[in-house]
Amino acid sequence: MQPLIDFMETQTLQMRAMTAGKQDADTVVANDGLGLIRNIGIIAHIDAGKTTVTERILFYAGRLHRMGEVHEGTATMDWMEQERERGITITSAATTCHWRDHQINIIDTPGHVDFTVEVERSLRVLDGAVGVFCGVGGVQPQSETVWHQANRYDVPRIAYVNKMDRLGADFSAVLEEMREKLEAPVAAIQLPWGKEDSFCGVIDLLEMQGLLFDEDDLGTGFSIEPIPADLAVEAEVARAQLIERLADLDDVFMGLYLEQPDLSADVLRAAIRRATISGVLVPVLCGSALKNKAVQPLLDAVNFYLPSPLDISDRKGVNPKTGEIDVRRADVAAPLSALAFKVVHDSYVGKLQFVRIYSGVLKKGMSVYNPRTCKRERVTRLIRLHADNREDVDVLSAGEIGAVAGLKWFTTGDTLCVENAQIELDRIRFPEPVISMAIEPKTQADREKLADSINSLVEEDPTFSVRIDEETGQTIISGMGELHLEIITDRIFREYKVKANVGKPVVAYRETVSAANRATHVFDREIGGKRQFASVSVSVEPLKRSTGNEVAIDVRSDRIPAQFHSAIEEGLRDGLSTGTLRNDPIADVKVSVVDGDHEPEESTETAFRTAAIMAFREAVLGASPVILEPIMAVDVISPADHVGEVISDLNSRRAKITEMSNRGVFQVVKAEVPLSELFGYATAIRSLTKGRASYTMEPHFFRTVSEDIQNELIKW
Repeated sequence: MQPLIDFMETQTLQMRAMTAGKQDADTVVANDGLGLIRNIGIIAHIDAGKTTVTERILFYAGRLHRMGEVHEGTATMDWMEQERERGITITSAATTCHWRDHQINIIDTPGHVDFTVEVERSLRVLDGAVGVFCGVGGVQPQSETVWHQANRYDVPRIAYVNKMDRLGADFSAVLEEMREKLEAPVAAIQLPWGKEDSFCGVIDLLEMQGLLFDEDDLGTGFSIEPIPADLAVEAEVARAQLIERLADLDDVFMGLYLEQPDLSADVLRAAIRRATISGVLVPVLCGSALKNKAVQPLLDAVNFYLPSPLDISDRKGVNPKTGEIDVRRADVAAPLSALAFKVVHDSYVGKLQFVRIYSGVLKKGMSVYNPRTCKRERVTRLIRLHADNREDVDVLSAGEIGAVAGLKWFTTGDTLCVENAQIELDRIRFPEPVISMAIEPKTQADREKLADSINSLVEEDPTFSVRIDEETGQTIISGMGELHLEIITDRIFREYKVKANVGKPVVAYRETVSAANRATHVFDREIGGKRQFASVSVSVEPLKRSTGNEVAIDVRSDRIPAQFHSAIEEGLRDGLSTGTLRNDPIADVKVSVVDGDHEPEESTETAFRTAAIMAFREAVLGASPVILEPIMAVDVISPADHVGEVISDLNSRRAKITEMSNRGVFQVVKAEVPLSELFGYATAIRSLTKGRASYTMEPHFFRTVSEDIQNELIKW
């Protein structure tokens, strides 16, 4: 019985730490208190009910005194004007609440694919996640995307099947879809009590009792009831399956079960917690957040099963001085290590960096070091977040999420540490933009304001980029989709008060090379009466698709002194930003400086930078350059009698049909379609199916275009 004793002792220690008196918000959290912290994200497909679930969590935890509604534009976590107008989450919002003496730091993430970057950077800093699924829609396309993102970061999860009161809701079907589509090791720890509009509560399979919720008091009151006779057999079978599953996964639990088959709920919880944290089990609960039913058990499950900072593996990084791996434990006594995972420009506070503290403490007034820029800055203001409200604090400790105001030289992905104990944590990888549009100021007075607004938004959003077209001089902005660019331009107009004209969205193509090549360029000119000389030899070779670019300078110092390396790299980076066929950015290419020459008196940085660019372009031109186009993963849900028209239309758009499946009376068609063929698809699909079909799409990969299309694109 040792594991049960350990579990109960842990709970007792945690309760003592909290009942000894609630700590002041500005006081450093002791390591014992780290076990009471939960850093979680709410992830799901759009319209699965993430924000509604978060709103109920905050209400029942006492953080809110009145529940807001997404459809009314009053949800606390949807604080941007654009979110409230559209009824969707656009940017991840952070907040903190307390439930049964645990501190729960929550990040509510968007469900729309255009804003998947918010999910990516949130999962990078979270310890656990709650996946919300629609009881009717089941596993939807963006559900798969965010689930795989969580897999990439090894984030333990619990699942909540929402909207169980809706017509067509099917708990068992959603579980089966999670097993098939997500390959998730799911196990029900609850069953729904009632179906569709008769849904009234849940059956707790651990305590073997029913929880009946009262709609009249907003779900704050519920009664514990015996399991109804018509559900008793189903509950017994489900509990037996859960116990069998735990016995297969956990040797300690197996030993306890063999000694005493009639195990207590506490023993089950301890085993579920171990399995969840190790990633071999996903406990599944159910409810209806909009109808205020069964949200409190979800909060209990967050406390019981999701990890604290102490349960997570030590954070690894690199010592920038030695290049060796360094490890930081979740310990307030350890040197500071924190990651800036988001930048926000606040009209009142100024520039804010959202940070996750992994070790040590971040105090107001201390100096923090950025190993990327090698700059040191003083922390003047620390903030605990609640959507768009800011609470000033003096300290943020290991395990906490907060914000720092006023740091100039830190951006998304940078590490905050102390100079005498440097560490650089892994940066966050972001997807490439797939769609672009031109934007220009209406008046000369708006030109500088437009540049400032775009620079601020680029700093906030790593998937939003800007470049100047060399031929036309136009400003070209790029993003993850039409909605993404629509929100960006709306913010430019509203928040920054800029008057500008925007063009129509166009596809953001890329260029790459299909062969290896090498070229040398000698720059030898007289500029301003002084000779400038540099010789650079560059080789290029293709990399695996979606791996990004690599730049390497591997040349002897007697050929090219180290003082010119930064100028060469700057030239190569500029060359990668504009290709040779259409001036599109170059992707998935390795560029190596393999040789060169200099003259001590005549060589300059300008000469080496220019020689590097020219050598690179000559090498690319001889390496069979090709154009890449973004391919979208498209899911169409259509009535069966319209599937033929849907498939025919997709084929006309150069689509590759990858899968077809049934979902009740509907059929799901999965396809890979070039983005260039999908403009206006919303109107087309409505016309084809008389408004009965729906679709979602998300960036999938970049693919080489055919020779005919490439020739047309070059002419265009």
